[in-house]
Amino acid sequence: MRFFRRYLVAGLLVWVPLGITLLVVRMLVRWLDGTLQLVPEAYRPENLLGFNIPGIGVVLSLLIVFVTGVLVANLFGRSLVSVWEQLLARIPLVRSIYSGAKQLAETMFSEAGQSFRKVLLIEFPRKGLWTLAFQTGTDVGEAQLKTGQNVINVYVPTTPNPTGGYFVMVPREDVVELDMSVDDGLKMLMSMGAVVPNSQHSVPLEPDLTNASRPGQKS
Repeated sequence: MRFFRRYLVAGLLVWVPLGITLLVVRMLVRWLDGTLQLVPEAYRPENLLGFNIPGIGVVLSLLIVFVTGVLVANLFGRSLVSVWEQLLARIPLVRSIYSGAKQLAETMFSEAGQSFRKVLLIEFPRKGLWTLAFQTGTDVGEAQLKTGQNVINVYVPTTPNPTGGYFVMVPREDVVELDMSVDDGLKMLMSMGAVVPNSQHSVPLEPDLTNASRPGQKS
């Protein structure tokens, strides 16, 4: 039994990650293949060729995004986008959703943005319990003015599905910045702590912290 278990586990270590990867890729390809619905039915690949080719929707999606980027990169394209946004701004519910989504996209995809660039260690959901979080912003807003504290915005993902989580504003002195990359942080979260990145010396977000009991701080 020990001999059988040893090789069974070795086989699972090969097939389980491969199976999960294929499953996720398959879901993404199917989702992106939905863009083929934009093509008139008579010109869809399955009707022209007589059979379906998985992944054509991925190519079409990338092509649409690329062409859109080329169009809006000039003055005429920006003018069209401005007219479109002014139209959406007149629709009560849509303008709130579109405005928030646009600000989120600009923050995340901006090279100078701070969203999801740092992995943090914070006490959550109560003192004495630590979890990983991702910094999403440090801009001074009404929350900082009303609380009188220098708080930063962080996202605390759930595990093993990091797409759901909590938005928390944490005082800067209560945050420890880790050296691990965002990819390593996601791996640790999705594995529920089973996968731990190579340990490196973590440093506080600010060098003037004095609470020596916090992880990653020098005494």
